[in-house]
Amino acid sequence: MKLRPSSCPLGSLARRQLLLAAPAVLTAGLPGLASAAPTGLDAELQALIDDPARPLASLSVLMLREGRVVYEGQFGHRWIDPSGAGRHRPVTRDTLFRIASISKLVVALGVMRLVEAGRLNLDADIGEILGYRLRHPGHQNVPLTVRLLLSHRSGLRDSAGSYVAPGQRLAEKLLPGAALFGSGKSWSPATQAPGQWFEYCNLNYGVLAGVMEKASGQRFDQLMAEQVLRPLGLSGGFEASQFSEAELANLATLYRKRATDDAVRWNTAGPWIVQTDDFGGKRPAPPAGLDGYELGSNGSLFGPQGRMRTRVADLGVVLAMLADQGRHAGASYLQPASVHALMTEHWRSAGPAAPNGDDLGGEFQAWGLGLQHFIDRSVPDAKSSRLQGDRLMPRGGQQAWGHLGFAYGLMSGLMLDPARRSGIVYAIGGTGADPEAHPGRYSSFPLWEERLQGLLWTRLQG
Repeated sequence: MKLRPSSCPLGSLARRQLLLAAPAVLTAGLPGLASAAPTGLDAELQALIDDPARPLASLSVLMLREGRVVYEGQFGHRWIDPSGAGRHRPVTRDTLFRIASISKLVVALGVMRLVEAGRLNLDADIGEILGYRLRHPGHQNVPLTVRLLLSHRSGLRDSAGSYVAPGQRLAEKLLPGAALFGSGKSWSPATQAPGQWFEYCNLNYGVLAGVMEKASGQRFDQLMAEQVLRPLGLSGGFEASQFSEAELANLATLYRKRATDDAVRWNTAGPWIVQTDDFGGKRPAPPAGLDGYELGSNGSLFGPQGRMRTRVADLGVVLAMLADQGRHAGASYLQPASVHALMTEHWRSAGPAAPNGDDLGGEFQAWGLGLQHFIDRSVPDAKSSRLQGDRLMPRGGQQAWGHLGFAYGLMSGLMLDPARRSGIVYAIGGTGADPEAHPGRYSSFPLWEERLQGLLWTRLQG
């Protein structure tokens, strides 16, 4: 297949230079990277982002086969010059993306580190850790646990917002009669009891961050740096104000081709519009409310549900560690029992006839502890003629464990087939078409993400 010209030759050149760089550069922190891409894959990925009907601003991908990284590719631009002068900055291996909800998987690693250290128990009553009784208003006799938070079965929901503002406290939002409780929309109806009902909820992770702070005696962002980022050698983190100059310079701005007014009008032929992470060359300010911050009061301040920025290459380190049963760089990072716990199902959809809290059209079919289980299910949508579900390949036959991310034009995925020790990581830094108007053919993913997943998994199996 002939390689289609890039929308910016510099982007393709930078990617090619990385692929041809010395192995010592390519393998830093990774268990063996191939020196060249599989034939034709570059062209297919370039064609995916250059699709005039569904353009993508940027793309970074990684493939792992039998525990070894066999391909990394970067396409498009981490920053697009709005002046029209064409001074775009290409995506490289060092580009950091705001990875959205894959952040939750990284948080789960921090949880298991605390569990292994004896500082946290998956089944302890989190109210006893936080210092106040926290129960579902309709189920006062059911203790809420870390296990329920990680598996989205706590009874919490995002209907009244997925975080608490600086200067406020989570307890004010969750306790009946408190200042921010309102009508209690942060909790599911009494008919949906904790442990019996799945509902994907960002607020779970704000609570979880507070629990981690109280259990460890450390602020969440600093705890994650100590327990996850530094031991695994990951770039970035949860607080951009603390990034190095090099990390800030390589941070991807996220884009959509849609108006930013309330009408949410898409214009695929129009310009790329900044959504987030364009700091104009300045260091971002830290979150308000850090002065005098009380541990455990508002873990959502640090974005545990989705604000981590890191490289796709660094997520490849996480992928390889999980594939190797918790080992990293020849040493144990997590015990195999902890990795097994993360990949143990705690919920599985019984299908369309048994409703649950998945409001994303069947994207969630099964869940473990902080990780989604992709069970290769493609089912008819009850409200339309199209198929939905979590299928990863056109012909089916591929299951995986991992997490997805979706926010501000970013779409990301980390998926591992533990039996084959193989998997994929990807980050899309901007979408040029409305995902709702371009559904996939056999899953709940938009068409370009479905095609990307299928392309990468097919290559791994071939």
